[in-house]
Amino acid sequence: MSTAEEPDATAGPEGAVDGTSPALPAVLEAILLVTDEPVPAMTLAQVVERPTGEVESALGALAQEYESQGRGFELRQVAGGWRLYTRSDCAPFVERFVLDGQQARLTQAALETLAVIAYRQPVTRQRVSAVRGVNVDGVVRTLLARGLITEAGSDEDTGATRYRTTSFFLERLGLDSLGQLPSLAPLLPELDDVTSDSFST
Repeated sequence: MSTAEEPDATAGPEGAVDGTSPALPAVLEAILLVTDEPVPAMTLAQVVERPTGEVESALGALAQEYESQGRGFELRQVAGGWRLYTRSDCAPFVERFVLDGQQARLTQAALETLAVIAYRQPVTRQRVSAVRGVNVDGVVRTLLARGLITEAGSDEDTGATRYRTTSFFLERLGLDSLGQLPSLAPLLPELDDVTSDSFST
């Protein structure tokens, strides 16, 4: 296995990570689409097993490509890492979409994810995913956008972001405090273990 600083002899002629994998820019795009915080080039290089310099060049080329094509998003290098952002001139439309979406009802997946967070907060996305058995990244972004949850620091062991419910969440449920939440077992018996110590963050 090659390291982040060593060329991969199996790389394909079109910039593929190996002879059968997608091209390096495509792999980087896929990773950046699912992250909610800047990712260092070195971390990306370790994941794709390519030299850090090559990964940085590919990221720079992607950023220029997005800008020249006038895409609705851009790739920025901030806080020691790389992350995709919506373009500033598109912000009014994104804001309108998010605010309009606040009026829509939550999906079953969103309600279940919100329940896990409410009863086991502060909790990481990975822990919520483990409880629900599915990836919850998109649902968490929706709950954040609607102001129902917020970030609550980082997990001491993994460094992953933890989440908790907000005062807006209590307001929407007509509660004064989290202590007024009903018992979980009658509502979601299949998730009863969420309140056990086995799911400590």
